[in-house]
Amino acid sequence: MKSGNLKYFITGGGTGGHIYPAVAVADYLSEQTRCSIHYIGNPKNLEFDIVANKKYDFLPVNISGMPRKAGFELFKWFVYLILAIMRCIFYIMKYKPDVVFGTGGYVSAPVLFAAKLLDVPYVLHDCDSNPGLVTRSLASGAKSISLAFDCARYYIDNENCFVNGNPLREGFKTLSKEAARNNLGLENKLTICVMGGSQGAASINSATVDILKTLSKDYNVQVIFQTGKKKYQAVIDSLSAIYPEFEEDKNILVKPYFEDMISVLKASDIAVSRAGSLSISELCASGIAVVYVPYPHAAADHQRKNAKYMLDCGAGLYVEDEQLNSGVLLDLLLDLINDNDKLVNLQNSALSLAKYDGVTSIVRQIRDAV
Repeated sequence: MKSGNLKYFITGGGTGGHIYPAVAVADYLSEQTRCSIHYIGNPKNLEFDIVANKKYDFLPVNISGMPRKAGFELFKWFVYLILAIMRCIFYIMKYKPDVVFGTGGYVSAPVLFAAKLLDVPYVLHDCDSNPGLVTRSLASGAKSISLAFDCARYYIDNENCFVNGNPLREGFKTLSKEAARNNLGLENKLTICVMGGSQGAASINSATVDILKTLSKDYNVQVIFQTGKKKYQAVIDSLSAIYPEFEEDKNILVKPYFEDMISVLKASDIAVSRAGSLSISELCASGIAVVYVPYPHAAADHQRKNAKYMLDCGAGLYVEDEQLNSGVLLDLLLDLINDNDKLVNLQNSALSLAKYDGVTSIVRQIRDAV
């Protein structure tokens, strides 16, 4: 193991499930050791905005998701991939990283392929129950693999697999439910969180709007409702037509997006959510009983696979997006509201899957790779 000021390439982009674990690892490395960190990503993606607020050197690559059908677009994509790999070879030869760490997805592919070609040590983290194409393609050459789900190891051709969960922020371990509710101005009573990701989910939003008044007035339940920025006005318009007094209802908190998602999740007892891996990790760490509504068009159908894994673990409920409506959603929620034993069992099962030391475990793997 080398000592001194090490150089790391960190890569992951496109979606929060790839970006936030990569950034969490970069932050921990920079806090705990003297090192240089270069972040490789697409400047047109969310990772650029997130990394811009940090001190890392951002190295751009022009790559997007692989087209699913054969044809000219797929051929053009392969040309862009080759050009991106060549650029990453240049980056590696210029900066000479000691280790490359990638969280999978198309953004990380060029630099990981370049690392393999130049025999630079690399470590992978995959956040899904069924690892993605990049992870499966490059696993055999990695120094080690970090996984979020135990079942994912069956798809990996590498003996050095470690199930670490996803990197989580410290607040998921330390913030109390009472403090989280105080942060949001909520009372200390049963609370439901509804979220469809930062972009929102039309099916979840529509079903929720129809039952908000019932949940508040008939069952005295608090609801934290994240609509997604682009869908916020449509939700407000629909909600105003159905329940004009909703803004005066202290049980209902509706926003397009919450910056402090730690408080939102730690304040909640029940959640309605998509089934992205990072969201699942944060929901488990918060000990929440979840109704999963997987996004039906996710790459390699990974959200449905994630949700079914949670169902098999007894740590969540499951409904298909196309089957979701206000009646189905209300029945699922009332089943938990009216059955405290079932609610607690789901919460405890979710909590038993939580892994709070993912960042430190992954960083240990990265250091061991040097």
